[in-house]
Amino acid sequence: MRQTAPGSEPDLIARAERFAGLTIEQLASKTGTRRPQNLNSHKGWVGELLEIALGADASSRPVPDFEHLGIELKTIPLDQNGLPRESTHVCTVQMKDLAGQHWKNSTVYGKLKRVLWIPIEASSSIPLSERRIGRPIIWSPSANQEEILREDWEEQIELIATGRLDELDARMGTYLQIRPKAANARSLAPAADADGAPTRTLPRGFYLRATFTRLILVQGTSE
Repeated sequence: MRQTAPGSEPDLIARAERFAGLTIEQLASKTGTRRPQNLNSHKGWVGELLEIALGADASSRPVPDFEHLGIELKTIPLDQNGLPRESTHVCTVQMKDLAGQHWKNSTVYGKLKRVLWIPIEASSSIPLSERRIGRPIIWSPSANQEEILREDWEEQIELIATGRLDELDARMGTYLQIRPKAANARSLAPAADADGAPTRTLPRGFYLRATFTRLILVQGTSE
């Protein structure tokens, strides 16, 4: 059962703190949510479980998960050494109609200006039901971090806006990268080529590199 939306940032953090130390099975039981046997075909399920438990209200819209608070929820799956296992999906890349798009009004900025990070045990040696939820970290990018994120975003968005899709490379970006996110090559999204003519291409997503989320973990545990 989805909880009511939290009334304030302190309320949200307090809720997340109460879940720290619980197993996935315990949290699923608290919310009456059916747990899958594994995440092979349910990659986003843990995040959805936390959205239900914390009262996220954005659904699938391109706004922060707690829209009324301007706070995004992101989980960080951790390996056996307590380090991020993978990059973190931020949002889908808009592949056309980019006129007037700027960093401050971008979906990426809206998602990252205030984030509630929740670490989750994700070692393959731990059954899904027994994986524990970590202590939450409330975070906003520092001025330096935001500058690097903005530069990454602008560099890659310029290639899309000018139709130079073939120049996009997952190695681009210090903190923020663009990668294909389609399940297969037949899943194509509308785009524009270098001449502005309609074309179709693989859907792509913005992702934060694991090296960056590791910095956020270190920052959060040292405060």
